[in-house]
Amino acid sequence: MKRRAVIRRLAGVIPALWTARYANAASFVESLPLGEQIAKGPFQPSWESLKQYQVPDWFRDAKFGIWAHWGPQCQPEHGDWYARGMYQEGSDAYKYHVQKYGHPSKFGFKDVINEWKAEKWDPDQLLSLYKKAGAQYFVALANHHDNFDNYKSKYQPWNSVNMGPKKDLIGGWAKAARKQGLFFGVSVHAAHAWSWYEPSQMADKNGPLAGVPYDGKIRKEEGKNKWWNGYDAGDLYEQNHPLSEKAENSGSIHKQWEWGAGASVPSKSYCEKFFNRTVDLINRYEPDLIYFDDTVLPLWPVSDAGLRIAAHFYNSSIKKHGKLQAVLNGKILNEEQRKCMVWDIERGQSNNIEPFVWQTDTCIGSWHYDRRVYDNRGYKSARTVIHTLADVVSKNGNLLLSVPVRGDGTIDSAELAVVEGIATWMQQNSEAIFGTRPWKVYGEGPAMEAAAPLSAQGFNEGKGKPFGPEDIRFTTKGDSLYAIVLGTPGDGKVNIKSLAVGNAHYTAAIGRVELLGHGEVKVERGNGGLIVQLPENLPNKDALCLKILPA
Repeated sequence: MKRRAVIRRLAGVIPALWTARYANAASFVESLPLGEQIAKGPFQPSWESLKQYQVPDWFRDAKFGIWAHWGPQCQPEHGDWYARGMYQEGSDAYKYHVQKYGHPSKFGFKDVINEWKAEKWDPDQLLSLYKKAGAQYFVALANHHDNFDNYKSKYQPWNSVNMGPKKDLIGGWAKAARKQGLFFGVSVHAAHAWSWYEPSQMADKNGPLAGVPYDGKIRKEEGKNKWWNGYDAGDLYEQNHPLSEKAENSGSIHKQWEWGAGASVPSKSYCEKFFNRTVDLINRYEPDLIYFDDTVLPLWPVSDAGLRIAAHFYNSSIKKHGKLQAVLNGKILNEEQRKCMVWDIERGQSNNIEPFVWQTDTCIGSWHYDRRVYDNRGYKSARTVIHTLADVVSKNGNLLLSVPVRGDGTIDSAELAVVEGIATWMQQNSEAIFGTRPWKVYGEGPAMEAAAPLSAQGFNEGKGKPFGPEDIRFTTKGDSLYAIVLGTPGDGKVNIKSLAVGNAHYTAAIGRVELLGHGEVKVERGNGGLIVQLPENLPNKDALCLKILPA
């Protein structure tokens, strides 16, 4: 409702109050909690309107981004979904929490937040490193299912400026990313706090504290003389509602992710708070990209909050840039919805060249930092990341790679080695990645024949045949064709079958073939393929990039 209309309505309903106390109508209306408004522009909050969307060229060209999936759940350094698992009696996170902090009826996740100080966080140092590794965009966690905002939030008092680090983390990340010339994105996960935190309503069934409630429904007045005095834990946990069906089953939430199958449906006020928080985030930090960890859009289909956020984000981008530069990621999209935003696949890859640009998001370890991954040497290698990147880009996709950040704001030595390995490869071979487009086929080799299908939002990563030197992925740029060989052949030769004489995919004569990082190499083209003789001293052993030019 526009301001003048509000004024007229109020003047007609309460004239006595109006004349007695609010002679200045404008100041009265400014004091009303009207919430955030959708920016004016061509996009309306409907699927039909959102189909106007066109992926901006910057994202089509970028191909590679790095993500800091970093928040208070990284403080315990004990893996993903900690703030849920710590309330599930007998779980790994619960046992660790009781041993490290105490029982969750006495020391809840709100208290973990108070422990988190991010005292060694240096965003400039990390973003400089990620720039060297070839990242073209950087994404920071604005909030997770734990419902804590990592920025100066107007609508969520449980935020990183008021408590924990007492720093504007998103503001710091944004400044550092833009200093490096990177596009900046935020990931938003808090729409699911309503059901995700439900275990915090429960209590132990066994042991000395059986029946003693966890702190999910602790009252504001109980904070007197505590560190959180004056704050309402209900704003964090959002648990003043009945439990979802089968809430005691830890896996039931996955079947209820789309707010069906017995999920407790969020209240209108909860949905509006989420809308206001997210629009405030957009207005305050002007991200180029928003990643939503939701089926389609946040709170869809029980609320149109996600549609309204999308329309505001797109219209705001046009207002700022004069054209649409915004990227919005959503999961499990149908064909029509993929016209409205960028499809994101979690920990997995498409098995086809997709007609619309898409994105894989994955992590070298656990989403939230887990010290055990470091101790057990469990990170993905730089080689694995490079192979994933080549595969994704050959299919018209981008790779968003999470590098877990410790509670103190640093990455560990093993992670640093992975990022530096990616950087070394990129220095030689980035032209085969950035600004490229898919070829007529995305590749060839044994891994294609054993590709695993997608499951739900993705999760086919590592389930197919491992990549080897017979697996090749193709990209193009101008009149150059790049063949990325995912390994090192034992006999020193590469046979590219898709470039055989008479193959319909490449009918032109081949004039020159270069090995990036080395120079021109000898080739022989026959009916069985293009045979490339590799030099004795290879520029790298992870993925060899051949540049094929026509005569």
